[in-house]
Amino acid sequence: MKDLGPTDLRFRLADGDDLASLVRLRDDAARWMLAQGVTGQWQPGELGEDHFHRIMETGEVWLAESGGRAVGAWELWWQDEHAWGPQPAPAGYVHRLMVDRGGVPPGTGRRLLRAAERRVAEAGRALVRLDCLAGNEPLTAYYLGAGYRVVGRKEGKPQPGGTPKSFTLLEKALTG
Repeated sequence: MKDLGPTDLRFRLADGDDLASLVRLRDDAARWMLAQGVTGQWQPGELGEDHFHRIMETGEVWLAESGGRAVGAWELWWQDEHAWGPQPAPAGYVHRLMVDRGGVPPGTGRRLLRAAERRVAEAGRALVRLDCLAGNEPLTAYYLGAGYRVVGRKEGKPQPGGTPKSFTLLEKALTG
């Protein structure tokens, strides 16, 4: 597998031409989770192009590319009252962090997460927040290892195309 150096991974806002790639990344990530025994988080076919188009209208969808190919993505929202309720401190909310596990080396997900954190800081916000399925210990450990801390739990969070689920809420304070 080719090592992706700093110049081999490019980040840009996704647009309508990227919808099929975003669905592919999401479905591939869902299949990978299922293969790892994580059955409650994501399902293939759960989100289509309409989901990503809707997020592009209200937030940001970022794409990571290498060699002209989409190898990762994430959503960045500027509020998330469904999970967090009204919040006094402005934050950025990272959703659906996903990488092409067959096309990138280990550590690429952290690079995407750092890029999301930089974008939140550039927007003048001091906190990055995210959530993951309650009980998904490997994913919770991943975010704890990236400097996040558990700050709560949300029971019955509405899901696009599915039944409500419970989530662990995590946040990270950004410095300087």
